[in-house]
Amino acid sequence: MVKIVLASGSPRRQELLRRMGIADFYIRVPQVEERFPEGLTPEETVCYISREKSDAARLLCAPEELIITADTMVFLDEARLGKPKDEADALRMLTALAGRRHTVCTGVTVRQGEKILTAAQHTDVYFRPASEGELRAYIRTGEPMDKAGAYGVQGKGALLVERIDGDFFNVMGLPVLLLAGMLKDFGIDLLE
Repeated sequence: MVKIVLASGSPRRQELLRRMGIADFYIRVPQVEERFPEGLTPEETVCYISREKSDAARLLCAPEELIITADTMVFLDEARLGKPKDEADALRMLTALAGRRHTVCTGVTVRQGEKILTAAQHTDVYFRPASEGELRAYIRTGEPMDKAGAYGVQGKGALLVERIDGDFFNVMGLPVLLLAGMLKDFGIDLLE
């Protein structure tokens, strides 16, 4: 049985791996500064950072271990929205997203030894119009403060979402269908 390592401290990614049927995995979180070259598309950006995380995680793992890394970013009109610095920054982001479409991109890298696969998934998310009072009330829950784009679709942030076009789980931080297909290339079929 191959040892699987999730190189992420994200509780959402851990939960999604378990939902996929991967109950036995290790967590090793590499320290990576999320820098990337200018001029990359959103998909290229998340793939680049996912690959950087994978390169760093490789140093924490044995060559036979299968390593999964991911990076999720929120983009509004090609501008990246990271995690808010404070409540004012969260309000700025949520105000910009209200009543509009934005894109969530996740890059995923799976590696074992010298074999490496990297791919990206994007999902369009449409926010309903929301009042400043609603946005401030949401910010007071504390939920937006550690999430890219200042919201969590799996929590109260769902109350701001009008619709999603694409992989819902990608918005949570791990595109499960994409990852399942990548794992097949490493001999892991989650439905067999």
